[in-house]
Formats: sequence, structure tokens, C-alpha cells
Amino acid sequence: MNKSILTNLIALLLLAIGNYFNQPIVFNAGLFAFSGAITNWLAIHMLFEKVPGLYGSGVIPARFEEFKTAIKRLMMEEFFTDANINRFLKQEMNRDQPLDLEPVIAQVDFTPSFDSLVDVIQHSSFGGMLAMFGGSDALQPLKQPFIEKMQASMIEISQSDTVKQALKTQLESPAMLDEIKINIESIIQQRLNELTPQLVKEMIQTMIKQHLGWLVVWGGVFGGLIGVIAALVQ
Repeated sequence: MNKSILTNLIALLLLAIGNYFNQPIVFNAGLFAFSGAITNWLAIHMLFEKVPGLYGSGVIPARFEEFKTAIKRLMMEEFFTDANINRFLKQEMNRDQPLDLEPVIAQVDFTPSFDSLVDVIQHSSFGGMLAMFGGSDALQPLKQPFIEKMQASMIEISQSDTVKQALKTQLESPAMLDEIKINIESIIQQRLNELTPQLVKEMIQTMIKQHLGWLVVWGGVFGGLIGVIAALVQ
């Protein structure tokens, strides 16, 4: 069962038991646990969905264009550099087999792309709420899944017939490096234009929700402990 749903159900069960048997400690534990869990769930939900009346919600879809720009910059500045293109030209000039860029992509450091995403979230109106749960450190468990997803996406783009054909066409004119880069950049831009805010949201949502679900669990746990303490000191 989904961790968030299970946490909220347990909190509601404690709340009901405490109310039915008139047990203030159990009631407070359930009330505070539900409050903490539902608040954290709403915070995660607000990352992806625009909630009417709640300023700053839907930050990831709202930053859709910045996300595409970051991908393009990563491809051109980290992958399709002058040195890499020259290496491709030398290696592929006399080869008839299709270009395979996957080994090169596997060596690309995608950390700057993840850092850019974290920076966008921190400097959004959601940053203050994120700071309550450890700031950027709370997002570090997402780093490796994000990098793996980005590598898979870049490999898919590099293996497209359009990119391969663009490189092969220019292999006979290695002096035209600037033109090669312009053509590649244009192709990448065309592919990125095919992305929609919904696709980007679903891609990131799948990765993040799996890990940030623990925020709901710990929100319920610490909320319940606060409720118990509050009941004991009354």
C-alpha cells in the first residue's frame, strides 16, 4: 500500500480509538500524527499540482521552460563539446556501423542538472517549507534516481535516427565544427519542443514521490510524538 495513505489511515485509526475510548494521549497522538502527515502530503502534492488559492503550488510545471533550457544546456556544454565532437569525427570517419554514443553518455556528470532542479525548488515559494524538512539535504535521496533517468533520456535522444544522421552527414567535413554544433543544437531543440509540461511533470513525479513519501511517514511519526508530549504536559 502507498506509504502516505497507510500513514494517514493509521493516524485516523488512532484518532478514532482515542476519541471512542476517551483516551487523551491516544487521541492527541492520532490528531497530531494526521496533521503532520496530511501537511507533508499536501506539500509534496503542491510541488506538482496547482492548488487554487495556495501561492507557489505547482512549482515544477510552472518551471517547465527552465527545465527544458537546463537539459539543452547540459547536452551542449557537457556532451556535445568541441573535444567530444572531434573525437567522434576521428573514430567514426571510417566506420560503417551506426554511431553508439551510450558509452560516452554514461561518463557524463549529470550532477549539475540535479543541482539546478534543487536550486529551482529552493528559490521558489516552496523553499521555506522544504527548509522545515532539512532543506536541500531532504532531496539528496532523489539524486541517483534523477541521474539514472536523465542518462536514459539522453541515450534515447542520442540514438534517434535524426541525431545519428546529422552526425554522419557531417563526418566528411570535420572542419565545419560550428555548423555541426548548430545542427545538433537545432535537433535537440526540436526534440525538447515535443515535450509537454505534463510529460515533464510525470517524469519527475514518478521519481520524487517514491522517495518523498517518507516525508509523510516521518511527519506522522513526529506529529504523533508531539501529540503524546502535549497530552502528558497538560
